[in-house]
Amino acid sequence: PIFFCRCRCRRRRPPDETAPEDLDLNALLERTLPALGYELVDLELSPKGRLVRIFIDKADGVDVEDCARVSSHLTRLFAVENVDFDRLEVSSPGLDRPLKKAADYARFVGQEATLTLREPVEGARRLKGILRGLEGDAALVETDAGTRAIPLGSIEKARLVPKIEWR
Repeated sequence: PIFFCRCRCRRRRPPDETAPEDLDLNALLERTLPALGYELVDLELSPKGRLVRIFIDKADGVDVEDCARVSSHLTRLFAVENVDFDRLEVSSPGLDRPLKKAADYARFVGQEATLTLREPVEGARRLKGILRGLEGDAALVETDAGTRAIPLGSIEKARLVPKIEWR
């Protein structure tokens, strides 16, 4: 499930303060979220930085209370760090979680994923298969044609394929 927590906040920045584009928001979140027990999955900013959308995860999953906790903490942190925004959204990555880091390919070994490549490999830009880990700088993906080593730099985007069990 995906949960959203929203906060509208607008604070005008004096001319001598750092503009949001000068602040490395990704690095700030990478330092802050692990201390709270969460992993930063992804960060999206609107073109003018007015919307900050953050996707978080933890080992046993994320619920609405987690999103509210992180949203509250980040609202105060952004005020201290002079991050100027209109809306903050914090959510789980969803069932079709994106794979952004090399560690994700190792963490989700045995799960099915879809990969979109920057350039075609053997005539295909899209692959679907079972993750088999990492080998150097390449993700190992078991497809119908066999196991392929796909260089991480050639992956445009990758997502887990959701498994929904109806009872």
